[in-house]
Amino acid sequence: MCSAAEVIGGTEVKEEAPPQNQLQALYYFPTAIYTVNRPEYLELTRQVTTEYINKSKKGKKLDPIYPVIMTENLFNDQRMLEFSTFVGQTAWNILESQGYNMVNKTTYFSEMWCQQHYKHSAMEQHVHGFGSQIVGFYFIDCPPDSSHVVFHDPKAAKVMINIDELVPTNATYASNMINFKPEPGTFMFTNAWLAHSFTRHASAKPMRFIHFNLGVQLANVVPPTTPVEVV
Repeated sequence: MCSAAEVIGGTEVKEEAPPQNQLQALYYFPTAIYTVNRPEYLELTRQVTTEYINKSKKGKKLDPIYPVIMTENLFNDQRMLEFSTFVGQTAWNILESQGYNMVNKTTYFSEMWCQQHYKHSAMEQHVHGFGSQIVGFYFIDCPPDSSHVVFHDPKAAKVMINIDELVPTNATYASNMINFKPEPGTFMFTNAWLAHSFTRHASAKPMRFIHFNLGVQLANVVPPTTPVEVV
């Protein structure tokens, strides 16, 4: 095999060098959204979150503007240990793969709670601060016409000067937001600095998911909540 030319049928065929004046695209500062389907957690999470939702509903009326039930944190429930370990290890792996120095560091949960959204509920655009590094969702019940999860362009300067998109329904570099239709058993992870929201829930049946936020600590420091051991 020749690197610069190849002989075919006795004729030397030279490789063409790429044009020196060709425009090259160099991509930096990426934004990643990670998904994985793990339906084996559905039975457990439905059972556990039903208990917590029923507890949170006692003596309360749904807000007519934001009809949603939010539970207390779930990460201390021993039944959720395998689920929590998977989430924590995945968050650690994501940060390491992105180039962060995760040596002698561990992830920990700052929050992990269930939300059950009823018809017309929605969630405004927001980020999670206070030490969070990774945020995500595990979708449990997603009836037809459920809310879509929306992630918003984090480049504020681009959003300010954006011009019209040619086809707004296409996901392109011009997009200001990307939406996903949730499916039961699906995890979504992303960096905590990426703003997210949920469109209005249009189904008569409620939508249910677990929302989690994780921070990072030195492995030999007692974290503020529950550590996730990384082996």
